[in-house]
Amino acid sequence: MWVNQGKLPRSFYENRDTLTVAAKLLGKRLVVPTPEGARVSGIIVEVEAYLGPEDKASHAYGHRQTTRNEAMYGPGGTVYIFFIYGMYFQFNVVTNYELTPHAILVRALEPDEGIDLMRRRRGGNKKDRELTSGPGKLCIALGIDRSYNMDDLTGERIWIEKAKRVTQREIESGPRIGIDYAEEYAMMPWRFWLRDNVFVSGHRKSPKRPAISSARTPVLSN
Repeated sequence: MWVNQGKLPRSFYENRDTLTVAAKLLGKRLVVPTPEGARVSGIIVEVEAYLGPEDKASHAYGHRQTTRNEAMYGPGGTVYIFFIYGMYFQFNVVTNYELTPHAILVRALEPDEGIDLMRRRRGGNKKDRELTSGPGKLCIALGIDRSYNMDDLTGERIWIEKAKRVTQREIESGPRIGIDYAEEYAMMPWRFWLRDNVFVSGHRKSPKRPAISSARTPVLSN
């Protein structure tokens, strides 16, 4: 049973190693209340980290700064929303130091609260495991759109809160999805997911923990 244990403070996101934050987001609850105040939420079960200027898969690779990725340069705990394929919004958590454009893409959730509303938003009679098992799907299900870009995750419109303690043994890691163009960064093991969780996106069979330098693997003891 998931238990509400409190909204995450800004210190969770800012001035911390992004890979560590990414792994620690697993098991947390993303909450997006309706305008009427009803809670709609899901437990984070899969994420991908993007490490800014050094990362060829990042929107901020080489210190690129545009209107689209402006939120990435904000303080830790800022929401970054981008639009992809002309169809889908993607929800990202900005981390690390202000002006250091690191972000974490939330790829999948386990539906928790407001599931009937999620199903109506997604259309049709979808099974629970199909509602939020992808970054575009979860934004539709939770009603996340471009208007949330640059919001504060410590505010009242959208936030992340504690829900379940996750141990390192429960976490799998492997390459991120759909970034073949990123050359040597395409195989960095910067995607993290909860082992055996059926709500993870359909890419669970990706290679796990490839032989990459441990210099950029997360430190979960912090």
